Amino acid sequence: MELKGKTVVVTGATSGIGEACARLFAAKGCSLVLAARRKEVLDKLAGELKAAHGIAAETFALDVRSRKAVFAFADELTAKKLVPDVLVNNAGLARGLSKLHEGDIDEWEEMIDTNVKGLLYVSRALVPQMVARNYGHVVNVGSSAGRSLYPGGNVYCASKFAVNALNQGLNIDLVGTNVRATLIEPGMVKTNFSMVRFSGDQSKSDAVYEGVRFLSAEDIADTIRYVVEAPDHVNIQSLLVMPTDQRASFAVHREKK
Repeated sequence: MELKGKTVVVTGATSGIGEACARLFAAKGCSLVLAARRKEVLDKLAGELKAAHGIAAETFALDVRSRKAVFAFADELTAKKLVPDVLVNNAGLARGLSKLHEGDIDEWEEMIDTNVKGLLYVSRALVPQMVARNYGHVVNVGSSAGRSLYPGGNVYCASKFAVNALNQGLNIDLVGTNVRATLIEPGMVKTNFSMVRFSGDQSKSDAVYEGVRFLSAEDIADTIRYVVEAPDHVNIQSLLVMPTDQRASFAVHREKK
């Protein structure tokens, strides 16, 4: 795919992998549709990218957990003739590390509503437009946690296992079309992920990455660029991306101080 001039929709675009994708695709000359809950942050990012790269950028306040909001968002894109060439289903989060029998049900619902149902809503709302045009690429951001579990990861891991299954199902359903679907499964990436998981506890968040040469959000954005730029007859259906210091969710090398 030649990216210049293409329309890229990114959910969860205010920080981390979503923001890194926005910056990379803007630098490639893409038009952006940025969606997340914090519109003021999106507006600032969009303004910066428009000034730096001369691209078009639309921003939308969107909570992917709201089916009504997602379909209203899709209707607005249709009205503006903004059919995505690339859809990056990035919105997602983790909450807590409790044992299953001690878990917080509200946290479970937030993870499932965002990571699973939110991805479903956005896909159901936007992918039909891509199928109708018979062109496009859906990138679902999963996690290495969607392949193997770790202690306390129970529900978060289950949500990412679901993303893995949904990506496989989407690929089966898209056979015979030119719409591609890719699951990106990052290992340890230092973003605000752990700060969200631990409700802003800086010391707990820092401990996750201590002594590890972790991945950056930019590493994952570049991986997404790689799969999207593959020739049209090539569909990289899934890609596991780990830092060299991590070979499985539980196999992590940490440099001692």
